[in-house]
Amino acid sequence: MTHPFELSQEIELGATPEQVWDAIATGPGVDSWFMGRTELGTSAGGPADLTMMGHTERATITAYEPGTRLATRSAQAPDGRFMALEYLIEGRGGGTTVLRLVQSGMLGDDWETEFEAMKAGWPIYLETLKQYLTYFTGRTPSVTTVVRPGAGGPDAVWKTVTQALGVTPDVGEGDDVRLPDGSAGVVYHANLPVNLGIRADEGLYRFIHSGAARGDVLVLGHQNFAGRDEQAAWDAWTAESFG
Repeated sequence: MTHPFELSQEIELGATPEQVWDAIATGPGVDSWFMGRTELGTSAGGPADLTMMGHTERATITAYEPGTRLATRSAQAPDGRFMALEYLIEGRGGGTTVLRLVQSGMLGDDWETEFEAMKAGWPIYLETLKQYLTYFTGRTPSVTTVVRPGAGGPDAVWKTVTQALGVTPDVGEGDDVRLPDGSAGVVYHANLPVNLGIRADEGLYRFIHSGAARGDVLVLGHQNFAGRDEQAAWDAWTAESFG
């Protein structure tokens, strides 16, 4: 059985509508704050595909209004499930922009768990977008994605992650951390036991735990704007830390 849903998020960004458009409506722009690799066309009917860990989720652009509105929709599954996404951009005075995101569609039997995961997940991605536009705008990153199913319960996972960062599980926004490679960072988003975001001189680093209902999956999604490929290093760290 399918269930309709809709959720919306809004964030004010210290960037122009043109800069925000480039960040949400181009593949390199989305790669700078989201996860995996995104392919976006330049008109309605074009692709809006996300590739991560060798799997591509395909969608189609349904509205393309540069500087104002972008909408996409996935194909409908045999059971009726689909996902639609809409970005609405509104310029404000002083070089700021408000971005509103609306996600809707049809979810499956486990719709409540899926909905709560999306609701908890979007704030860290939008805050990552804000960090990108503030500190790294226009730069193309080297992207790292690590997915570790069955990493352990949230208490154990966050104890390991925060110890590796030189902090405790009560870490908060603005706290200083040190990444496993020794580089310094600062927490820009803290919502444990769900997710944690860190900004360093070279990039943005996210740690996300799915919760027991979704398989105790640990997801790392990082962007290095110095062009340094960190995939092998984070693969090794995750394997060593979580067996």
